[in-house]
Amino acid sequence: MLPIEVQRAPTPKPKPSTEGLGFGKYFTDHMFRMDYSPDRGWHQARILPHGPLGLDPGASVFHYAQAVFDGSKVFRGKDGQLRAFRITDHCKRLASSAERLSMASVPHEVAREAIEALVKVDADWVPNAPATSLYVRPVVIASEAFLGVRPSDKYIFYVILSPVGSYFSNGAEPVRIWVEQRYTRAAPGGLGGAKAAANYAAGLQAAVDAKKRGYAQVLWLDALEHKHIEEVGTMNLFLRIGDEIITPPLEGTFLPGITRESALTLLRDWGMKVSERKLSIDELREAHKKGQLREVFGTGTAAVISPVGALGFQDGELKIGDGKVGEVSQRLYDTLTGIQYGTVPDTHGWMTVIK
Repeated sequence: MLPIEVQRAPTPKPKPSTEGLGFGKYFTDHMFRMDYSPDRGWHQARILPHGPLGLDPGASVFHYAQAVFDGSKVFRGKDGQLRAFRITDHCKRLASSAERLSMASVPHEVAREAIEALVKVDADWVPNAPATSLYVRPVVIASEAFLGVRPSDKYIFYVILSPVGSYFSNGAEPVRIWVEQRYTRAAPGGLGGAKAAANYAAGLQAAVDAKKRGYAQVLWLDALEHKHIEEVGTMNLFLRIGDEIITPPLEGTFLPGITRESALTLLRDWGMKVSERKLSIDELREAHKKGQLREVFGTGTAAVISPVGALGFQDGELKIGDGKVGEVSQRLYDTLTGIQYGTVPDTHGWMTVIK
């Protein structure tokens, strides 16, 4: 059992209306923090009022980008119980991301205890309106103050919480996606398979340009040839061509999504033909031309399932299906969110009740 000191906020903040939550705009009253040094390891676990970390301007994270994070959700069911979705898997991914960046990793058991303890303290922040949840953001950053390219000797692990609504402003309605053929987010051998802050910085300019064109996000292609599909925005990508569900294979250039794995499990449970294989833009265009491209959707913690209604190219736009949410997309969304809110049986043991 992790010994955690708790210092409660003297004045709780007013809670926002569930109607205008948006995503990541509000933070709860408290945060978790723990520090690392070579001589003491991870130590001084505490829950504090949400506030500044107090970093030195020379802290390594500002100069050499040793920063990783993860994101999971806690849901309030109709029965009032709080349920966390695949929390251990998220904590394991945080540890593996830190290892990829030569950082001190937080043992997944420790990270899980920290998250559960913090959620209990701020349990009244978990919203109860439909399509809302409490987003959990654990972070590890390098805190040693020095100038010189090497791994830091000191780190901070902290967790913050945010009550959230839908990730996209239009909820689960299909979004328009720009196929990015200029910029690259991650290359083989790089950081694409880790949830590193640098990965997200690499994708910002393309996302800004896509929004200027009227698209919600970008579809990333492989770095070597700009030929094969990889992921959509910050989500894993699925396509339904005929009766085959296709998702790009995990080869280290994009994140091994936990929602992706959950979707694959459900699709196979349902007896659907599922392939983890490479898919080129040419094959996608040909499938669309033949009327076989039936659905495109992204999977991720924030949006769960995000249907794609159109793909934009320099020479025009491909409409996906009939412009509405596809059959498979809808079934996955309904099943996953049902499991998360406790209205659909959790046959895979993905949910943890936090009491």
